[in-house]
Amino acid sequence: MRLSDLPKGATAVVDRVDDAHASDPIAQRLRDLGFVAGEPLRVVAIGPMGADPLLIQIGSTRFALRRNEAARVKVRQEGAA
Repeated sequence: MRLSDLPKGATAVVDRVDDAHASDPIAQRLRDLGFVAGEPLRVVAIGPMGADPLLIQIGSTRFALRRNEAARVKVRQEGAA
């Protein structure tokens, strides 16, 4: 499942960040910010009418991501088998 598909208030764990192309700077930046495998996160807020941005919390840090950036992050919801 993609991070961009999660509803407000959902918790999940990062599986991976997909590169759009070789040497993808956005995917690398997401990894540098802490979007790494096994890291728990929560969707704090979503823009009006389901638009940009998504407010994501990892640990005590919050990040505002565009939907196309969040779509690169693959997650699994907590409690999902």
